[in-house]
Amino acid sequence: MNQQWQPTGEENLYRSDLPRVLQSSRPAPLRSVLTVVITLIFGSLIGIVSAFLLIERERPLLPLTIGPWEAYPEAGTSEADPYSVAIYTRGALIPLASGEGLMLTAHKDSEGRRLDPTCTYSVSGQTPTARFWTLSATNENGKLQKTLAGRTFVTSSGLLRREDGSFDITASASPYPGNWLPLPRYARSSDGMILTLRLYDAPVTTGAALSGATMPEISRVFCQ
Repeated sequence: MNQQWQPTGEENLYRSDLPRVLQSSRPAPLRSVLTVVITLIFGSLIGIVSAFLLIERERPLLPLTIGPWEAYPEAGTSEADPYSVAIYTRGALIPLASGEGLMLTAHKDSEGRRLDPTCTYSVSGQTPTARFWTLSATNENGKLQKTLAGRTFVTSSGLLRREDGSFDITASASPYPGNWLPLPRYARSSDGMILTLRLYDAPVTTGAALSGATMPEISRVFCQ
């Protein structure tokens, strides 16, 4: 004998004449699965895009800033973050190891203005102690460009200095007497510019040692 269906009262929870606050929603497993899948897809896309933008900007995270200069003491060490490793790998760059020296870069002058290759700059002061150092100029993408002198750098060797050891370097597309860092002759403002200071065999290769270091000032003289 077939058992007769008996109402349990639960079906009343789905009645349309009940107030909305008392109505119970019916289970929707497919909707829940789709929500989870869409959330995962959007989360993955956001992660991929943000990682791409960080790598594309070609500047590692959390720099140590000293005036207009930025340094990444952990670059080239086992403590380097994954983004830094990806940036250097993508650009086929080899950062100086902690025992070799330190690289510092400047994208702005001491007043916070973006470096412009059509301008003339004075780089003056002193650097942290190092056996040898170089100062070079590249465009915003880190590429060397042709200059009137055929070089894009100056070195600490043979540099003209004052009695206290400080120096003045003129960065310009046109020749200057004294310490001259040649800039591209036909550069445009949109090319941007980066000054890179590499200290070799320097004792200041950690963040703690660099925090109180003296760095050269970058002053804009004039623009074309």
